[in-house]
Amino acid sequence: MRLVTFKYPEKLGVHLGALRADGAVLDLAAADPALAGGNMPAFIAGGAAALEHAKGAMARAPVAKGAVLCAPIPRPPKNVFCVGKNYHEHAKEFAGSGFDGGAKDVVPPFPVVFSKPHTAIIAPGEKILSALDPTGGLDYEGELAVVIGRGGRGIARDAAMQHVFGYTIVNDVTARHLQKRHSQWVLGKGLDTFCPMGPAILTADAVPDPKALRLVTQVNGETRQDALVADLIFDIPTLVAAISAGITLEPGDVIATGTPVGVGIGFTPPKFLKPGDVVRIEISGIGVLENSVA
Repeated sequence: MRLVTFKYPEKLGVHLGALRADGAVLDLAAADPALAGGNMPAFIAGGAAALEHAKGAMARAPVAKGAVLCAPIPRPPKNVFCVGKNYHEHAKEFAGSGFDGGAKDVVPPFPVVFSKPHTAIIAPGEKILSALDPTGGLDYEGELAVVIGRGGRGIARDAAMQHVFGYTIVNDVTARHLQKRHSQWVLGKGLDTFCPMGPAILTADAVPDPKALRLVTQVNGETRQDALVADLIFDIPTLVAAISAGITLEPGDVIATGTPVGVGIGFTPPKFLKPGDVVRIEISGIGVLENSVA
């Protein structure tokens, strides 16, 4: 099941929906008032019972005419957790780019975790504001993101997948010169509009093996990234265990798992984004996240 958050044009409020195979958005609350409110983290906190409720509603839900997709989780309980240098070839690419800010290890021995504030999150189709990066080093990073279902602290690696509600797509937009200048990455990656997310959350029950998911990123129709999630250095259970070791994860928390080789700084000269460029990220089963640069 692909769950979405959407709004109607000229109307206040957001709604829970399901994305049909043909791209139509179904209004779940119109079929079942118990699903009203549009708060995705609260829905996720309802666990398996809430999900079964939504599946029942989907069978009779009407098409939401004129629906406009929002980010599936416009405001997670915390900042979006992000993981850097988590594909082998990208780690090498980043180390050789000159933008790594003096890191000693090409391949990190432990997960590199940072965060993006919720104010960076935008919906599919919204504009990435290049003017917020005055240094002219705007870059893209297509990533699989994990959405937490059942929360907890100290989650064991072998139990971690039981805490995964589903998966979505994140573009970890980065101002490379700011990233290098400040060494830590928040000011290079956490600017407003620098976290496009969506289009949907593909529920975990529809993903027997997340390692088999394929990520493809295109810029203006040119394929830049093409990788399997199996290529992650630190897999999903390892990331959930590492982050939750001392930080309580909550329903609706989002973990962006890292980007594969093929980002703009991997080219000579770097292929930075400019106004008018269109970034299209597709992950099998989840759908397409597309945003243009303004």
